[in-house]
Amino acid sequence: MTSTLRLAEVTAANFDAAIELKVHPAQAHLVAPVVKSLAEAYVHPGVAWPRLIFDGDRLVGFLMAFLDIDFAGDGTGTDIRSGLWRLNIAAGEQGRGYGRFAVEAVAAEIRRRGGDRLTASWHPGDDGPERFYLRLGFRLTGETSGDQVVGELALD
Repeated sequence: MTSTLRLAEVTAANFDAAIELKVHPAQAHLVAPVVKSLAEAYVHPGVAWPRLIFDGDRLVGFLMAFLDIDFAGDGTGTDIRSGLWRLNIAAGEQGRGYGRFAVEAVAAEIRRRGGDRLTASWHPGDDGPERFYLRLGFRLTGETSGDQVVGELALD
Protein backbone atom coordinates (compact mmCIF):
# COMPACT_ATOMS: atom_id res chain seq x y z
CA MET A 1 0.00 0.00 0.00
CA THR A 2 1.19 3.47 -0.76
CA SER A 3 2.69 5.65 1.94
CA THR A 4 0.12 8.39 1.29
CA LEU A 5 -2.49 6.61 3.41
CA ARG A 6 -3.23 8.33 6.69
CA LEU A 7 -5.85 8.71 9.38
CA ALA A 8 -7.19 12.11 10.38
CA GLU A 9 -9.48 13.32 13.12
CA VAL A 10 -12.89 14.61 12.12
CA THR A 11 -12.79 18.40 12.30
CA ALA A 12 -15.05 21.31 11.41
CA ALA A 13 -13.08 21.62 8.15
CA ASN A 14 -13.73 18.03 7.01
CA PHE A 15 -17.06 17.29 8.73
CA ASP A 16 -19.24 17.91 5.66
CA ALA A 17 -17.08 15.62 3.52
CA ALA A 18 -17.14 12.99 6.27
CA ILE A 19 -20.92 12.83 6.49
CA GLU A 20 -21.24 12.74 2.69
CA LEU A 21 -19.09 9.58 2.49
CA LYS A 22 -21.27 6.71 1.33
CA VAL A 23 -20.61 3.00 0.95
CA HIS A 24 -21.81 1.12 -2.10
CA PRO A 25 -25.65 1.17 -2.14
CA ALA A 26 -25.77 -2.64 -1.94
CA GLN A 27 -23.85 -2.42 1.36
CA ALA A 28 -25.80 0.41 3.01
CA HIS A 29 -27.82 -2.08 5.08
CA LEU A 30 -24.60 -3.53 6.53
CA VAL A 31 -23.08 -0.46 8.20
CA ALA A 32 -24.44 2.70 9.81
CA PRO A 33 -23.81 5.99 8.02
CA VAL A 34 -20.92 8.15 9.18
CA VAL A 35 -23.25 10.75 10.68
CA LYS A 36 -24.70 8.14 13.08
CA SER A 37 -21.19 7.06 14.07
CA LEU A 38 -20.21 10.64 14.80
CA ALA A 39 -23.32 11.10 16.94
CA GLU A 40 -22.42 7.93 18.87
CA ALA A 41 -18.85 9.19 19.28
CA TYR A 42 -20.25 12.40 20.74
CA VAL A 43 -22.30 10.56 23.35
CA HIS A 44 -19.50 8.08 24.14
CA PRO A 45 -16.46 10.36 24.58
CA GLY A 46 -13.28 8.56 25.55
CA VAL A 47 -14.63 5.25 24.24
CA ALA A 48 -15.23 6.00 20.56
CA TRP A 49 -12.22 6.75 18.34
CA PRO A 50 -13.52 8.08 14.99
CA ARG A 51 -11.06 8.69 12.16
CA LEU A 52 -11.20 9.53 8.49
CA ILE A 53 -9.08 7.57 6.03
CA PHE A 54 -7.29 9.62 3.40
CA ASP A 55 -5.25 8.60 0.39
CA GLY A 56 -3.24 11.76 -0.10
CA ASP A 57 -5.86 14.50 0.06
CA ARG A 58 -8.70 12.22 -1.09
CA LEU A 59 -11.19 10.99 1.54
CA VAL A 60 -11.66 7.26 0.94
CA GLY A 61 -13.15 5.96 4.16
CA PHE A 62 -14.12 6.25 7.78
CA LEU A 63 -13.48 4.06 10.77
CA MET A 64 -14.53 4.17 14.36
CA ALA A 65 -12.87 2.08 17.00
CA PHE A 66 -14.02 1.42 20.53
CA LEU A 67 -11.34 1.41 23.19
CA ASP A 68 -11.21 -0.33 26.57
CA ILE A 69 -14.87 -1.35 26.98
CA ASP A 70 -15.80 -3.64 29.87
CA PHE A 71 -17.77 -6.32 28.04
CA ALA A 72 -18.42 -8.22 31.29
CA GLY A 73 -20.45 -5.21 32.36
CA ASP A 74 -19.96 -5.94 36.02
CA GLY A 75 -17.16 -3.50 36.75
CA THR A 76 -14.63 -6.25 37.43
CA GLY A 77 -12.53 -5.49 34.37
CA THR A 78 -12.31 -9.19 33.52
CA ASP A 79 -13.29 -8.74 29.87
CA ILE A 80 -11.86 -5.46 28.60
CA ARG A 81 -12.05 -5.21 24.82
CA SER A 82 -11.08 -2.80 22.09
CA GLY A 83 -11.85 -3.08 18.44
CA LEU A 84 -13.39 -1.90 15.24
CA TRP A 85 -16.87 -0.46 15.71
CA ARG A 86 -17.46 0.82 12.18
CA LEU A 87 -15.70 0.63 8.84
CA ASN A 88 -17.08 2.56 5.88
CA ILE A 89 -15.04 2.49 2.68
CA ALA A 90 -16.45 4.82 0.03
CA ALA A 91 -18.31 3.37 -2.93
CA GLY A 92 -15.82 2.86 -5.74
CA GLU A 93 -12.82 2.74 -3.39
CA GLN A 94 -13.05 -0.87 -2.22
CA GLY A 95 -10.49 -3.47 -3.19
CA ARG A 96 -7.60 -1.00 -2.96
CA GLY A 97 -6.30 -1.91 0.50
CA TYR A 98 -8.08 0.84 2.43
CA GLY A 99 -10.00 -1.60 4.63
CA ARG A 100 -6.83 -3.51 5.46
CA PHE A 101 -5.08 -0.23 6.25
CA ALA A 102 -7.97 0.72 8.58
CA VAL A 103 -7.82 -2.57 10.48
CA GLU A 104 -4.02 -2.31 10.78
CA ALA A 105 -4.33 1.28 12.06
CA VAL A 106 -6.85 0.26 14.72
CA ALA A 107 -4.62 -2.68 15.68
CA ALA A 108 -1.66 -0.32 16.06
CA GLU A 109 -3.68 2.00 18.33
CA ILE A 110 -4.85 -0.93 20.46
CA ARG A 111 -1.26 -2.21 20.77
CA ARG A 112 -0.08 1.30 21.68
CA ARG A 113 -2.60 1.24 24.54
CA GLY A 114 -1.38 -2.17 25.71
CA GLY A 115 -4.09 -4.34 24.16
CA ASP A 116 -3.47 -7.73 22.59
CA ARG A 117 -6.66 -8.41 20.62
CA LEU A 118 -8.96 -6.59 18.24
CA THR A 119 -12.68 -7.35 18.32
CA ALA A 120 -15.07 -6.68 15.45
CA SER A 121 -18.60 -7.67 14.55
CA TRP A 122 -20.23 -7.96 11.17
CA HIS A 123 -23.33 -9.16 9.38
CA PRO A 124 -22.80 -12.78 8.30
CA GLY A 125 -23.72 -13.96 4.84
CA ASP A 126 -22.52 -13.72 1.30
CA ASP A 127 -23.35 -10.04 0.99
CA GLY A 128 -21.44 -9.11 4.16
CA PRO A 129 -17.75 -8.49 4.88
CA GLU A 130 -17.01 -11.84 6.54
CA ARG A 131 -14.54 -13.03 3.89
CA PHE A 132 -12.62 -9.74 4.28
CA TYR A 133 -12.27 -10.16 8.05
CA LEU A 134 -11.41 -13.85 7.90
CA ARG A 135 -8.70 -13.16 5.28
CA LEU A 136 -7.16 -10.67 7.72
CA GLY A 137 -6.91 -13.39 10.37
CA PHE A 138 -10.05 -12.78 12.44
CA ARG A 139 -11.52 -15.86 14.07
CA LEU A 140 -15.18 -16.19 14.97
CA THR A 141 -15.71 -16.27 18.75
CA GLY A 142 -19.14 -17.92 18.70
CA GLU A 143 -20.63 -14.76 20.21
CA THR A 144 -23.20 -12.56 18.59
CA SER A 145 -24.00 -8.88 18.94
CA GLY A 146 -27.58 -8.38 17.86
CA ASP A 147 -27.78 -9.85 14.38
CA GLN A 148 -24.01 -9.72 13.90
CA VAL A 149 -21.30 -12.30 14.54
CA VAL A 150 -18.23 -11.42 16.60
CA GLY A 151 -14.65 -12.06 15.59
CA GLU A 152 -11.30 -11.44 17.18
CA LEU A 153 -7.85 -10.85 15.81
CA ALA A 154 -4.89 -11.69 18.04
CA LEU A 155 -2.35 -8.87 18.06
CA ASP A 156 0.98 -10.65 18.44
